[in-house]
Amino acid sequence: MVKFAHIADVHLGGWKQQPLQDLNMASFKKAVETCIKEKVEFIVIAGDLFDNAFPPIDVLKETFAEFKKLKDVAIPCFIIAGSHDYSVSGKTFLDVLEKAGFCKNVAIFEEKNGNIMLNPTIHKGVAIYGYPGKTSGLEVSDLRRVKFNETPGLFKIFMLHTTIDKAKGNLPIDALETANIPKADYYAMGHLHIDFQYENFVYPGPIFPNNFQELEDLEHGRFYIVDTSLENPLKRVDLKIREVVSVAIEIKNTIRATEQILSELEKHELEGKVVLLRVKGILESGKHSDIKFAQIEEAIKKKGAFFLLRNTHDLKSKETGLEAEIQETENIEEESIKKYSEQNPSNFNKFISQIMNALASEKQEGETTDSFTSRIMEETKKIFVT
Repeated sequence: MVKFAHIADVHLGGWKQQPLQDLNMASFKKAVETCIKEKVEFIVIAGDLFDNAFPPIDVLKETFAEFKKLKDVAIPCFIIAGSHDYSVSGKTFLDVLEKAGFCKNVAIFEEKNGNIMLNPTIHKGVAIYGYPGKTSGLEVSDLRRVKFNETPGLFKIFMLHTTIDKAKGNLPIDALETANIPKADYYAMGHLHIDFQYENFVYPGPIFPNNFQELEDLEHGRFYIVDTSLENPLKRVDLKIREVVSVAIEIKNTIRATEQILSELEKHELEGKVVLLRVKGILESGKHSDIKFAQIEEAIKKKGAFFLLRNTHDLKSKETGLEAEIQETENIEEESIKKYSEQNPSNFNKFISQIMNALASEKQEGETTDSFTSRIMEETKKIFVT
């Protein structure tokens, strides 16, 4: 019998807006607090603890403080890197956490006779295996060659940060075939931000929604506590930090849009809530800048709202059929890459997101300019040789 917490896709440091970054951290703190209260035996984090391999110092300070709480009550934490906090150089702040004794990276493997042999991390009567996620789904082909160095008689957990065939739906992406994965008692999945179960494959969803669409769909984060002594071993823990109010308005004339939006917002109780404003439609007159968003923000502040996040991705110009403005969209980088790749087909396109992630690394406190430049260059060069 074993009781553990399954967490994935924390993405600390991911939100550009500080209030939402604070909510993300608050959700993680609540998850840690719940794990301690529930007296879980250990925690597994199936990738993307951080939103990139080198998160900001302020994020690291708060993260380390939470891991110290777990260490103080002797709850071990087992992790793997995800597609965001993975680094082609093999060096990330996950290594610093491990070196500090706050967690154990269970991605231990070696190449042997064309296979990737995974070695287990043993914790009491449990064998934990793991393989890291990589950018652009590059881990999928590796995982097709994975085998276990077996541990007879132990409860096996396999931690993966990838997409499996049973969960991908209509997504046009490569996915790992569940029938060919080594047998385990529990598959601790990460990567897809969905609450999904197939047999003993479990995606818990993110600790906190990671973009505008996810805030609309999920509203809050969640994770699972697994207790094999129970008939139904899975218990979902919802992390409701702030309520979300979604307001979608279709407009045709931007001159009257501000009044229309304010009128709609008046119908909602906004005190202390995150307000998601989606403005859409085909413009027949006026332009995007006619909408007085500053006035709208001031109005919702007076109603005591916690934060306003707006999206005008589906607000288009009638003449061109193009977006009137897309700068409000939270996943603008992903959309830009997708559009560029569609217009300029090339084998190089698969490296774009990896290069952007490498170039987005921040200069760390105490790091010289020369060593920072050298690190970025090394990260970028290794992308093309993996």
